[in-house]
Amino acid sequence: MGPKFSISEVCSTSWQRTKTQIWVLAGLLIGMTIISFTLSAFAMPMQKSIVGTIVINLISCIISCIFALGYMKNIFQALDGEEPQFSAYGQQARKIITYFVANLFMGIIVVFGICLFIIPGIYLALRLQFFTAFIVEEDTGIIESLKRSWEITRGQGMPLFMLMLAMIGIFILGLILLGIGIFVAMPLIYMMYGYVFRKLNAPLQIIEEL
Repeated sequence: MGPKFSISEVCSTSWQRTKTQIWVLAGLLIGMTIISFTLSAFAMPMQKSIVGTIVINLISCIISCIFALGYMKNIFQALDGEEPQFSAYGQQARKIITYFVANLFMGIIVVFGICLFIIPGIYLALRLQFFTAFIVEEDTGIIESLKRSWEITRGQGMPLFMLMLAMIGIFILGLILLGIGIFVAMPLIYMMYGYVFRKLNAPLQIIEEL
């Protein structure tokens, strides 16, 4: 099966969508960064005890999950030509457990693959990476989200690997630009992820509707 997307197309289209909402998308990332640093600062006294450490890690995990789901929804809103809404975070909050467990399952699978000479781990990560998008976009369950990601990425291993390299390159470029560029690079990377997901999932959606 041939590639269903080209890196140049993904980059150009994703950048067009990103720059129209860059202030909102970058602002949300900056806000999340501030919250994380603030939480870490206030948590330092509590981390002297085991219970305090557990509580802080739990709170941090919940905030991270809500942000990951809500931000992904914002990306899809931007792709649809809509302004990202802060209400997305409240709407996606109910999916925290599904996202956390699916993320845990994927992590275990990928780590197992990495133990098998690294390359299998990278391959598995590429094939299963769209579970988050399915949870956000189609409200799928834990196993179904991983299964659907595996289905839509069949035969797309090399294009997805090249996409991963492009994303890493963009991330490094963002770091080089005094670190501030990361708040432009990350929204673009997320947008590329969302765009490719829509691209790969579109044929299956058409078949299901028929």
